[in-house]
Order: sequence, then C-alpha cells, then structure tokens
Amino acid sequence: MTTALIADDEEAPRAQLAAALAQAWPGLRLVAQCANGVDAWDAWLEHEPQVCFLDIRMPGMSGIDVARRIDGRTPVVFVTAYGDHALAAFDAGAVDYVMKPVDPPRLAQAVERVRARLDARAAAPALDPAALQALLAQLAGGVRRPAPLQVIQAGVGKEVRLIRVDEVVYFEADSRYTRVVYDGPAGGGDALIRTPLKELLAQLDEAQFWQVHRSVIVNQRHVASAVRVDEGQMHLVLRNRRETLPVSRHFQGLFKGQ
Repeated sequence: MTTALIADDEEAPRAQLAAALAQAWPGLRLVAQCANGVDAWDAWLEHEPQVCFLDIRMPGMSGIDVARRIDGRTPVVFVTAYGDHALAAFDAGAVDYVMKPVDPPRLAQAVERVRARLDARAAAPALDPAALQALLAQLAGGVRRPAPLQVIQAGVGKEVRLIRVDEVVYFEADSRYTRVVYDGPAGGGDALIRTPLKELLAQLDEAQFWQVHRSVIVNQRHVASAVRVDEGQMHLVLRNRRETLPVSRHFQGLFKGQ
C-alpha cells in the first residue's frame, strides 16, 4: 500500500481531495492531513510518505517551500486554485499539478503519473535535483514570503530577554518548549521559548539556519565540521563549544564534501 500526505489550509478542499483520492487510488493510505506547510513538513519527517499532494499557497510555509525541502525524495503533486502560467513548467515531469476544484479525470491522470514515477524510481530519477530546485525556484517567484525573524523574546524569570537571531547558535526542541542557545558580544546562554521548532523554521532565513534533525536547527556559521560516525550516523562539531548535534539521515546530504 502506498502512503501519502495531503496539505491544504482550507478544510473543504482538503476533504474533497481526500475523497477524490480514495476513488482515484484505492490502494493509497493517507498518513497525514495537514492544514499548513509547517505541519506538512513536520509530518513528512515523521511519516516519510511515498507521495505528497500540496496546496501551493498556505500560511507560514508554502507548498513550494515544502517541496524544496523534500528535494525530490518524494514525488509531489501541487493542488492549486491559481492558473499561473508557470505551472506549465510541470510538464518537465518533475512534479504534477491539479487545479481546484479537483476534477476527477485530471486527478486520475496525475495519479497515473505518480504511480509510474514510483515504479521507475529505483531505475532512475525523473529529474536531477539541481533541475528540480531550479523549477521550484521559478514557481516560488509568485509566492511572497515574510521577512525572516530578527529578534526572539524569551522570558527568563522576571526578565524578557531580547535575543538577536544572528547570535543564535542552535534551536533544540525541549518537551513543550524550544531551547535557544546563543552567543553574542554581550555573552551567551540559553533560554526557553514557547514557539514550536517547526513554526520557527518557517520564520528563519533558510540560507543561514539549517534543519539537521527533526528536533534541531543550527546556525551554519557556528558549524566547524560534520563527522560521520558510521553508515547511518553523523554529528556536528560546533565552533568554540563542547556539545555536538545529531544529524538525521534526511539531512546528511547537506554535508557531502567535495
């Protein structure tokens, strides 16, 4: 049985898509239904679905943002209400798209393309990662993203501490909180904030902050090296710090070397 994830910020289209997929692909099992891109990315890391159906325009993190993070490891079908001319680029075969409201014959066609992609996946990728990222970057031009977060407010006792984001070394999920470890001209330390790690990810500059584990986001400027422990394990050595950070297999490709 093939597993799938769907994401749409509107409940009715999400339910319609789930019902249409049940008809078009009886052997498909939905492992997650998400109301935004942030939850979709977190659910992808948790469930590793074999195919994703993503709305393009969602708050926080768009479907294109999620597809860029998936980076070709799972086929993506975009479901959108916008007939943007850039959607013609999907004919390149990297991904597919379906217009809303969902038309059953068009969805059936997309399903057949995805199933063919899955069948051929072991033999050869449909599109190389660089070409896929270029295609998604083209589409992202029509989706506006908010400015990256600049300052974090953290309560420490009776004090509200203002932490500049560029002074953060890493963020780490800590039970119901997120631990912020920072080091700046005025000194370093750590603090707990209530914003979940997955929501922070959508607010950070992705060129500076890299997710390396489902529970860890690191400021790449503080990474000294990546050490491969064995076939499946890797950790990061930080500049001027003793602790190391785990790197899950999904993110080990960030540290390929030359």
